[in-house]
Amino acid sequence: MAIVNVQDAVFQESVKEGVVLVDFWAPWCGPCKMIAPVLEELSAQLGEKITIAKVNVDDNPETAGNYGVMSIPTLKLFKNGEVVQTAVGFRPLNDLVAMIEPHLS
Repeated sequence: MAIVNVQDAVFQESVKEGVVLVDFWAPWCGPCKMIAPVLEELSAQLGEKITIAKVNVDDNPETAGNYGVMSIPTLKLFKNGEVVQTAVGFRPLNDLVAMIEPHLS
């Protein structure tokens, strides 16, 4: 599955089913740029099992505020609409896989 950009208006609908990794980011954020290719790799590796959603915090402040995003990148893992894991800052691929895999069953 491709990485999708999600807006405030459809956020809840986007995370309500399955496993969804949400990347809260901004275009001016250096670590956000660093993690983008890692998320592409993750999509290629686990794409059939998860959805990866990107939320630009500058364009979607409501969702970022609702989930207490204070630093970016912040990655929140949702399972059937509930946050089950959170990571702040750059993470290598193996850390993200280890974070996600326990929630795939």
